[in-house]
Amino acid sequence: MSRPLKIAYVTPGAYPLPSLRGGSVERVIEHIVPLLTGSVEPRIYGRTAAGLPRKGEWNGVVCERFAAANKTRYAAAVSRAITSFRPDVIEVENRPHLLIRLSRQHPYARMWLNLHSSTFIQRRHISSLQLRRSCRLAEKIIVNSDYLRSIVAAQVPEAASKIVVVHLGADTQRFPSVQSAEGSLRRSRLRRANGWMDRKVILYLGRLIPLKGVHHLIELLPSLLKRHPNAMLVIVGSPQYGSAATSGYSRRLKRAAAKLGGSVRFVPYVPYNEVPDWLLGADVLAVPSVRREAFGLVNVEAMAAGIPVVASRIGGISEVVQDGVTGLLAEPASLTADLLAKLDYLLSNDQLRLEMGRRSREKAEAYFSWQAAAERYAMRTGIANSL
Repeated sequence: MSRPLKIAYVTPGAYPLPSLRGGSVERVIEHIVPLLTGSVEPRIYGRTAAGLPRKGEWNGVVCERFAAANKTRYAAAVSRAITSFRPDVIEVENRPHLLIRLSRQHPYARMWLNLHSSTFIQRRHISSLQLRRSCRLAEKIIVNSDYLRSIVAAQVPEAASKIVVVHLGADTQRFPSVQSAEGSLRRSRLRRANGWMDRKVILYLGRLIPLKGVHHLIELLPSLLKRHPNAMLVIVGSPQYGSAATSGYSRRLKRAAAKLGGSVRFVPYVPYNEVPDWLLGADVLAVPSVRREAFGLVNVEAMAAGIPVVASRIGGISEVVQDGVTGLLAEPASLTADLLAKLDYLLSNDQLRLEMGRRSREKAEAYFSWQAAAERYAMRTGIANSL
């Protein structure tokens, strides 16, 4: 019997794993990799944090953690640790320049690049020459949407044949549906505690940065309130993961919202384990991104919670939210007006929201679960042949 395929998963070092205080890249790895154990022997490399051991296990997978204040030292520490593991494959998460370094230091290993967004293939992070070199060294390039595949293929056409698409998932147990007994009870408790029993709650959940488009929601709210006086916009998030710090943009949002009184509530960054309850308390999730949204995990998390989504038809979102079935998509060219129309339509139709929520949960269970995502990953990378 042949030995298991050894795979080293190298996270960027931006956030620790488990990612209780943020880091969508780390969240993907912490959910998918433990589901691959069997004939595959994975090991995760990432950032340390208070209370986490230097070397330990996460759901049966060995994790090695290092200080990451200095990117060069982090990369060197990870490389030294990989030497003792001697993997068959090194998968670098979302940092193509790091793949170049590790390929040079570990020439015996096959290199895979997993791109979670288009951010780190932009020229302000990596030159065109270095990106091409990274893609040339990579045996496989894994992306989370057809949209991101098109972006990578446009920038590095010669790498197009290496790209595989793996749509992501949500934890359908951690995110119960509002239509389940547990979800309904938690929803009632949250809404009662916040005084929302007679409110129609529109939730935004994410970072407060311009490309996420939160300003569109505040801009449309006066018109929406004329049609739905009991509507309320709840904005959960901060400019950075794991921090309640403000920015010029977030302060401008709050100044604009102050004119709307109690119809807008800002909630600073909340730990990831509290996210399900905020979704359960909402009637609609709004995702008003204006550009570069490769996938958007919050979309599938809302679907798992049985909450319909109103989102921009941008990037990979249309691969997640099925327009008219699990949510509604607004056109970027007239984003404020179209978001207003879609929100008005959903808030006016209780039965439609319930039906879309039911179909969303069904889609999450059937396709957008982490188990399904892990199976897609195994199949499309060829790991399934050894499982």
